[in-house]
Amino acid sequence: MFRSSIIHLRSILQGTTGLSAIRTAPVRHSHGGCESDAEFDARFEAYFNRPDIDHWEARKAMNDLLGMDLVPEPKIIVAALKACRRLNDYALAIRFMEGVKNQCGSNEKEIYPYLLQEIKPTLCDLGIDTVEELGYDKPELAMKTIYDLEK
Repeated sequence: MFRSSIIHLRSILQGTTGLSAIRTAPVRHSHGGCESDAEFDARFEAYFNRPDIDHWEARKAMNDLLGMDLVPEPKIIVAALKACRRLNDYALAIRFMEGVKNQCGSNEKEIYPYLLQEIKPTLCDLGIDTVEELGYDKPELAMKTIYDLEK
């Protein structure tokens, strides 16, 4: 009985509200509501652009952002790096960049160069080196493989 009424209600909603159009729109769910990608980006960008942001809030927002299954947009990364500069926390900026690189996952070769290209002017303005420039992309104390020892 309940199942048939749900099926009937679904068919009514699809016909009157255009539910199929809603399904295709990019939507993120947060705290009981839905927000579009633009609203999500604007929310994080505004959060990082707050002049009174403190270290804990910046770390919490970065942790929340990197805990999601997404790669942040360049404008969010720029806002986060500028927040690190206002806080005078170079280590946090580097850690955030490491996390962003890690978020690229198996598509790192396509996504990460694009992100670096987009945020390079900000990195230069703020004096922040990339993970590769610092040598953090390679393990420091890793043992050589047997193939490297033979040479």
